[in-house]
Amino acid sequence: MRSLHHYIGGRTVEGRSGRDGPVFDPATGEQSATVAYASADETRAAITAAAEAFPEWAATPPLRRARIMFRFKELVEANIGEIASLVTAEHGKTLSDAKGSITRGVEVVEFACGIPHLLKGEYSDNVGTGVDSWSLRQPLGVCAGITPFNFPAMVPMWMFPVAIACGNTFILKPSEKDPSCALRLAELMGDAGLPPGVFNVLNGDREAVETLLEDERVAAVSFVGSTAVAEQVYRRATTAGKRVQALGGAKNHMVVMPDADLEQAADALMGAAFGSAGERCMAISVAVTVGDAGDALVEKLAPRVRALKVGPGSDPDSDMGPLVTQAHFERVKGYIDAGEKDGADLVVDGRGVSLQGYEGGYYMGGNLFDNVTPEMSIYTDEIFGPVLSVVRRDDFEGALKLVNEHEYGNGAAIFTRDGDAAREFSHRAQAGMVGVNVPIPVPMAFHSFGGWKRSLFGDHFMHGPEGVRFYTKMKTVTSRWPTGIRQGAEYIMPTMK
Repeated sequence: MRSLHHYIGGRTVEGRSGRDGPVFDPATGEQSATVAYASADETRAAITAAAEAFPEWAATPPLRRARIMFRFKELVEANIGEIASLVTAEHGKTLSDAKGSITRGVEVVEFACGIPHLLKGEYSDNVGTGVDSWSLRQPLGVCAGITPFNFPAMVPMWMFPVAIACGNTFILKPSEKDPSCALRLAELMGDAGLPPGVFNVLNGDREAVETLLEDERVAAVSFVGSTAVAEQVYRRATTAGKRVQALGGAKNHMVVMPDADLEQAADALMGAAFGSAGERCMAISVAVTVGDAGDALVEKLAPRVRALKVGPGSDPDSDMGPLVTQAHFERVKGYIDAGEKDGADLVVDGRGVSLQGYEGGYYMGGNLFDNVTPEMSIYTDEIFGPVLSVVRRDDFEGALKLVNEHEYGNGAAIFTRDGDAAREFSHRAQAGMVGVNVPIPVPMAFHSFGGWKRSLFGDHFMHGPEGVRFYTKMKTVTSRWPTGIRQGAEYIMPTMK
């Protein structure tokens, strides 16, 4: 049985709290490792390591930081197969999906490689006689990232490369369900030449998180998880005077207009709803059909959902791997049971999947509901599983109203050939990310990722230009050098002359 510990100060540090937890292989249901849970004292030790490393790292020229990021990018690309295997072994998603998610993380590393340009300030010459003014962005200090189980490589790489390139030090607290990937990324950062203490990985549970939120040496917290926890993190960390971006849940809608290419829409929904077994904050979990599109779309979807190949993520023939844990499997199953009880039509039932040789795995097939209504829990709640609900509306305004009245506003999409409908939807949809004939509108790294409403607490999106703003603070300098001419004291706020 493997034992997983922490990475602090540039080396592996064994856990000493006496507390740990199991790590399972979702494909078999068997325990594969034990991960140490950090105590408050161990968490403070990690903060100390990061705090001590900060002054020298902040003073390191941005170009030198960028060169380390270039080397880290090369190492991740060279080891992508190994990293993807770690993701699949502990999360369950297919190897192809794991590699794709790592690539999306590498895109942010590529963005961070341009940090010398991104940190350039603005300069105004001669704002007054002999007076110049300029702005610059400086790092915050120790930053912390608390990341979810569903993207153990991508989401951390949406945080720490930008934070570190900006001159901060970083403590990553990954999900205890799949911690191996974060530890491997930390090793590769060290191999790339990052000084000890700049990037640390602390495994643990609530005790570690609460210590990170309360310690005054932590300047900023990035979080991705459920809305309930995101709101708690935001309130506690901001009360402690920290800068916070806390990304919460989602219930992403895809509106399918009557003029849409229904073959394309059906294919798009398959990948968006069932990729990664639906364990994505940008998964499409609601298809809103407008007018007469409903019957035709469900007719196209049903055979596709039934034909999904469910199997171990390591099997290249698998379309969809298992869910992450037994507890999460039971949670998703409970929602399907509730959907039936509430009166929705279960067109395709994915419960009861059993694979020979993998009887202990957490497998579930695709589930397709039709005639779902807004008061049902399968519509209101984030299920985070392979469940697609079809809601029918008579017209565009009714479909848009559904999108805008839901408490979550992470992403939304429309499939149509009508440019006017697409433009109206893009401008009026109350969501942070919008797709037009694109089912999962996750922005590229040089834009920024984030939602609206109860999908995001805080003012800054993640990675991209917003990430640079989040991980830095602005300073404006106004300067005048003596000319030898004294004019005496001034007792008013002067306008520069």
